Amino acid sequence: MDVVVLIGRILFVLLFLSSGFGHIAQRQTMAQYAQFKGVPMAAIATPASGVLLLAGALSVLLGVWADLGALLLVIFLVPTAVLMHAFWKETDPQAKQTEMISFNKDIALAGAALMLFAFFAHTGTDLGLTLTGPLFSL
Repeated sequence: MDVVVLIGRILFVLLFLSSGFGHIAQRQTMAQYAQFKGVPMAAIATPASGVLLLAGALSVLLGVWADLGALLLVIFLVPTAVLMHAFWKETDPQAKQTEMISFNKDIALAGAALMLFAFFAHTGTDLGLTLTGPLFSL
């Protein structure tokens, strides 16, 4: 089971690692888009969210306080869904559909990250192939 969980962790964080890197490497372009979407202090929020993504993803991937890493991803995903993918504000049907898909993806990933948090916090040190145990205990 340990190997299956490790493979799942790897697959889960691939999106967050690439996105976090993009938030930092392409911060100016991404900050302009975030500003267009109404994100406050987009020039600061973009690289900060990239660091948040990378920290959460690496934590889950390496198993270093993976429960905390999963919570960091939730902290990124929920506000991102609301601020960046406000489909209810769109009037164009195609744009509305695209934003709704992205909103639902972010909310679903937040739910999965929340389940990972509970899994890591409940399983504790019984979960193999991690560098540390969880920070929290459920």
